Amino acid sequence: MTQTAVPVTEAPPFRFFEVEVSRVVRLSPNFVRVTFTGADLDRFADNGFDQRIKLIPPLDDSGFRHLPDGLDWYTQWRCLPDEQRNPIRTYTARAVRRHLREVDVDMVLHGVSGPASRWAVNARPGSQARLMGPNADFTGVSGGIDFHPPVNTRRILLGGDETAVPAIAAILERLPADACGEAVLEVPEHGDRLEISAPAGFRVTWLSRDGAPHGSGLIPEIEAAAQRLLGDCTKPVRTDLEDIDVDNDILWEVPDGTETTIDGFYAWLAGEAAVIKTLRRHLVTGCGVDRRAVAFMGYWRLGKAEC
Repeated sequence: MTQTAVPVTEAPPFRFFEVEVSRVVRLSPNFVRVTFTGADLDRFADNGFDQRIKLIPPLDDSGFRHLPDGLDWYTQWRCLPDEQRNPIRTYTARAVRRHLREVDVDMVLHGVSGPASRWAVNARPGSQARLMGPNADFTGVSGGIDFHPPVNTRRILLGGDETAVPAIAAILERLPADACGEAVLEVPEHGDRLEISAPAGFRVTWLSRDGAPHGSGLIPEIEAAAQRLLGDCTKPVRTDLEDIDVDNDILWEVPDGTETTIDGFYAWLAGEAAVIKTLRRHLVTGCGVDRRAVAFMGYWRLGKAEC
């Protein structure tokens, strides 16, 4: 008797998790930590570093009734009428406790101008949500991590505004104890300077805007930190660095960890797109840093909401 082999379907790298809020902790005037729990969060992969995930709040009138599922969920979601489309926002998985079926997400409070912001402000124990996160049952590399220092890295520069603070904090916690470098974090006000762990060889600098424009402190401090870390390696170069229109295009340039020509230096920069564009040009053109040695991510654009 001939037996027909049953095809094995591989688990997807990312999947939906049905969750509810178990705790809400106000970390500072502009940061809140939301702890989610769910029956299957023991299958939420703990990949660490700057692992990106999606938070999907319910719609006021229909909850998650129209939220598609399956491998083509995003395509289906984009085809929905606006009133049936759940908002989707990107965050960092700040901590994953699979044995407790818990995931922490640190959020910046932006007021109540949008549905996701309103959900974050009003989140309470029992509030329902969906997370799109890495699947522990997937046997490959899930993706969603952009921190890829080359193997020859000896000096690391991390920088960003408040939207990048959770990712930078998570990266610092996962670095080897002997890692060296600098982290520069620009936040809205002094009270937003959070307690974070970092290797002893890291210099962590907090900058408070206190009403000043975005990047007004971050740009000069990153430039100074790059000079300290690069030393005599800095050399202005002529390059074919293409211009990016951050009002219409996404600034997202992430190397894959290939060994670079700048011996031992690696930078990871994220935040408001126009600010990151300025830093990109300074490091690549002004300092001569190999583009394979820097990750540039425009997390958001002033005056524009995430799609």
